[in-house]
Amino acid sequence: MNLFIQETSAKTVQETPPPGQDPLVARGLQKEQYVGMVGLAIALIAAVGFFSRRVEYAIVFAFALSAILIAFFLFV
Repeated sequence: MNLFIQETSAKTVQETPPPGQDPLVARGLQKEQYVGMVGLAIALIAAVGFFSRRVEYAIVFAFALSAILIAFFLFV
């Protein structure tokens, strides 16, 4: 037990990483994430459209209306 306390107290702990080198932040993956989200949305619309054409049109309309409203409120 004493050996464990001595061994752990001798180590220094760095609380914050050096600036610009945060290992928890994935750098340069934004494009792949956007492509994946768009692919998932297309797959969702295609899967729903396979069962019901009306629901597919409703989902496409909702996505388009959401994009238009988001763009409108961002630039106003």
